[in-house]
Amino acid sequence: MSECFRVRVECYAGYRGEEAPRRFTLGEKSTEVEEVLDRWLAPDHRYFKVRDPEGATYIMRQDVESQSWELILYDDGNA
Repeated sequence: MSECFRVRVECYAGYRGEEAPRRFTLGEKSTEVEEVLDRWLAPDHRYFKVRDPEGATYIMRQDVESQSWELILYDDGNA
């Protein structure tokens, strides 16, 4: 995947108040987040590497200023 896709993301705040994605929707497809594998911060974005129940991996980023989300990487795990 070489381009970014806008996604709708549902988050929850954990016991420390940090938000993490729990479900996201791209087009008509809604995907549960089974596990947050990694997270990191850049000056203007927050990044999350997540895995779904089928084992696919996604990297999503949130624009800190606009609060919008983009899917920037997808790996179905079958490589």
